[in-house]
Amino acid sequence: MYQLISPQTIIQYFGDDDEEMLREMIQIIIDTNLNDLKKLQPLYDKGEFLLIKKKCHKAKPSMSYVGAMKTRKLLEEIESDLENSHDTYKELLRQIDIIENELKVFLKGI
Repeated sequence: MYQLISPQTIIQYFGDDDEEMLREMIQIIIDTNLNDLKKLQPLYDKGEFLLIKKKCHKAKPSMSYVGAMKTRKLLEEIESDLENSHDTYKELLRQIDIIENELKVFLKGI
């Protein structure tokens, strides 16, 4: 059912005994990490690679928390070759859309 996230991993990290906290944590990931990653294009346009690296680095743990290891790997690839990472960023954007939709489906199911 899920292409990039893992509900089992989410439960493992956040537990299933407090649904409200679980909902809040997932919403924070959507509102902060995923939203920040969606907005990297202007930084690419300006050549602000250190800021791109910082935002990618900050998002990596969240990708682990939701089981999106393929996406975490993309973030690592961007970090390791910032100046040549724009095509990888395009793939990252595609995956972010999928993750956001999957997290919303997951939230509806709890």
